[in-house]
Amino acid sequence: SGFNSVGHMDTMLRGRHHIGHYKEGEEFIQNVFHVLFLLFSGKEKSNLSICWLQYEISKVVQCLQAKNKKKLKAQGRKSKKLAKNLLKAPDNRNHLSLWKLYAYLEWLLGNIDDARKVFDTALCTAGTGGLKSPQLCSLSLLYAQLEVELLESIEGAVMSRAVHILTKLAESGPYVPYSGQVLSVNVLKARKTYEHALQDSLSKTPVSDQDQVGDANQLVNLVGCYALFQYLTVGIDAAVLIYAQTSEKLEALGPQKCENTGENSGIQNFSTALEAVTLLHTNLLRFHMKISVYPLNPLREALTEALKWYPSNRSLWRSYIHIQRKSHSASKARRFFDGVTRSTNSLEPWLFAIQAEQMRKKLIENVQRADVGEIHSTIPETGLTNRIVALFEHAVQSENGTHCPLLWRMYLNFLV
Repeated sequence: SGFNSVGHMDTMLRGRHHIGHYKEGEEFIQNVFHVLFLLFSGKEKSNLSICWLQYEISKVVQCLQAKNKKKLKAQGRKSKKLAKNLLKAPDNRNHLSLWKLYAYLEWLLGNIDDARKVFDTALCTAGTGGLKSPQLCSLSLLYAQLEVELLESIEGAVMSRAVHILTKLAESGPYVPYSGQVLSVNVLKARKTYEHALQDSLSKTPVSDQDQVGDANQLVNLVGCYALFQYLTVGIDAAVLIYAQTSEKLEALGPQKCENTGENSGIQNFSTALEAVTLLHTNLLRFHMKISVYPLNPLREALTEALKWYPSNRSLWRSYIHIQRKSHSASKARRFFDGVTRSTNSLEPWLFAIQAEQMRKKLIENVQRADVGEIHSTIPETGLTNRIVALFEHAVQSENGTHCPLLWRMYLNFLV
């Protein structure tokens, strides 16, 4: 078509095909990684390895979304080869974050048993840091979350592999792979341990900025593990309660702690932690609604509240659009979008407002074009078209919108 994109543009559809990773763009990105890899050493090199593997995983996810099995197989082979080569490096052998990504990659490729072996190996070699080790918490949380996604219902989940993982984490002893049962007494002990760990974490005052970043991350992982543990052993209300208590405490702590130290970065860290906790909360509610009967309102309220605080969070917006598609009345969502776009400079609310209307337009056109015997209804839906054009017009006039190539391309694409 006369140009090559570097990387990919998810949002643009050309015909039936998504624009994927172009060969030239892909070669350029791989070359950048190879060149940088020779320039770094130590911790920076490990961080670069993580970025590289995350990028490979993003391509696997894209193949999964496009449901292209042939491409997925080829991409999977390449990504696994890279992951194994990165883990062979002496510096990376005990790097838990890399092991975590490698196990996740295997899981995405559908190799569940292989992924479990990688997770178990990583947990066995990780030592006995328990809830005090941020990397161990993060690894156990991902492993448990993936296991929970395999559950078909919440009944009998107390005996599941996820509960075993979270219980072992709280015990701070050497990890033992799952043997098919979890002792009730261990579950009770773990619950007490989580409770105390969360109280300690919330009442702890960090000394330096570096500590603050680490503590904020650790708190998020701890809350995630504890809430998931409560969800599996008690129920959804117990998990929601933990999220509510943590959010309340973080909202109260943030500004006050920073006034004491006279630094602004503290607010930033607590805000980031609060955002991450909110994301865990809404994701758990969405999952619970998928496997059992549960009202939509708690999730809708949590999302609308969170989006007023974090209007740039794409994951929250995606969830919001997803639940709004289920409701037949668009006016509530439109009012909400309108309110958020007025109160913030970020561009995400505009982009998602446009996407929501485009999805609605597509839905209506599909219904209108449905075959009714020999008659085909072809009445154009002009009201929505005008609304979408108006949204585009307002968006490109905003300060950030004027300079956003994606927005202009979406607008041109829509007009065509």
